[in-house]
Amino acid sequence: MQSYLKHYINGAWVESQGGRRHEVIDPATEQPCTEITLGTAADVDAAVAAARTAFESWSQSSVDERKALLARIIEEYKKRIPDLAKSMAQEMGAPMGLAMAAQAPTGLAHFATTMKALDSFVFEETVGKAKVVHEPLGVVAMITPWNWPLNQICAKVAPALAAGDTMILKPSEEAPGCAAILAEILDAAGVPAGVFNLVNGDGPGVGAALSSHRGVDMVSFTGSTRAGVAVAQAAATTVKRVHQELGGKAPNLVLEGADLGTVLPPTVAGVLANSGQSCIAPTRLLVHDSQVADATQIVKSMMEQTKVGNPLEDGQHIGPVVNKAQYEKIQGLIQSAIDEGATLVTGGPGRPDGRNSGFFIQPTLFTDVTPDMRIAREETFGPVATITSYGDLEEAVRVANDTEYGLSATISGDPAKAAEVAPRLRAGLVTINSWSPDIAAPFGGYKQSGNGRENGKYGLTDFMEVKTIVGAPA
Repeated sequence: MQSYLKHYINGAWVESQGGRRHEVIDPATEQPCTEITLGTAADVDAAVAAARTAFESWSQSSVDERKALLARIIEEYKKRIPDLAKSMAQEMGAPMGLAMAAQAPTGLAHFATTMKALDSFVFEETVGKAKVVHEPLGVVAMITPWNWPLNQICAKVAPALAAGDTMILKPSEEAPGCAAILAEILDAAGVPAGVFNLVNGDGPGVGAALSSHRGVDMVSFTGSTRAGVAVAQAAATTVKRVHQELGGKAPNLVLEGADLGTVLPPTVAGVLANSGQSCIAPTRLLVHDSQVADATQIVKSMMEQTKVGNPLEDGQHIGPVVNKAQYEKIQGLIQSAIDEGATLVTGGPGRPDGRNSGFFIQPTLFTDVTPDMRIAREETFGPVATITSYGDLEEAVRVANDTEYGLSATISGDPAKAAEVAPRLRAGLVTINSWSPDIAAPFGGYKQSGNGRENGKYGLTDFMEVKTIVGAPA
């Protein structure tokens, strides 16, 4: 069992002030694999104090100093990719192939992309008679989820370091090991004491304490919309900036006449990757009446060819979902679709392949799904796709937008036609014949999928303050 019982505060690993031990459960075996200490408000106070002290000097560091630090972090990070990948495989079930090829490298990519963004970022400009400058924001609290843990951690840590901020990270208690390894990476790279702090904990404890803390200038949160509302409410009393990337229920609008055999595999792959545990997974397939039967056969084949297996073994299989609560939620949504009259094409309730343990979900496809069904409206976060038919493009666009979420949307079909439809979809990310974002481009949502943007120069902007100076000499 991996043990990370201390917090990283002010450049050192320290004992918790009154915290309690917590076991992380391996979702493939249902046995403990990691132990951490869930922190307390006192731990948060110590981390905030360290960050506030460090801000005085780090905020005055030069761009060259920050770039040099990012370069050192990149080199240290490369050394630990196997450790990071194994941690995520054990704690949240990402197969080693995915963990080595995508989960761990995405974190590295954020540091590299942020370093590049620093080269061209405009920190100062003249607007009329005024000088407008971008300055470090202050102390940033970061609360991150378990599904793409390093991606979402590094999308915050990298721009905050580059902006001259200091920070306290609370990673998910479901996948904390990679965050602890990242703290070791940052320490080895020479991040000054107090600039980066790590306090493990849960939402009601450490998360709430960070969100409401008067010494925190900004909360950057990635997670569910429900939890995001709680963070915003806790932050409101101190009028701090709140940056949120929340839930999603992405449509996959398949254009009439599309070459289904070409365009569906790369988009439906987003439903299966990471066992469906991606906030941008395009799970709602909207297919023209004339092509529903053909689309059903293609997606059915994809689902049935997808193997489910041990995350620590090599292969192209998918792993389990992260925990029992998530497993039961997905099972409930699958059953709700059956109860509400959807047609189960393949997969369904229960574990695959006769497994009697582990939080494994059968890759599942439903047709005859209507927009009012729970499975069409709630974020499933599992390898489950639905097909809803439409009669014309107007209806397809209306159904695609008929959601409280707006994080992403996918269009499958002729790229030129798709580009004409893309502006009509109410989502922060629209992908055409693919489902992955561009890590240098802005990422964030419309509606209840959040506010603010991450990645590249846009992440830098959101982690800085903008000041207007009138009357300064030219």
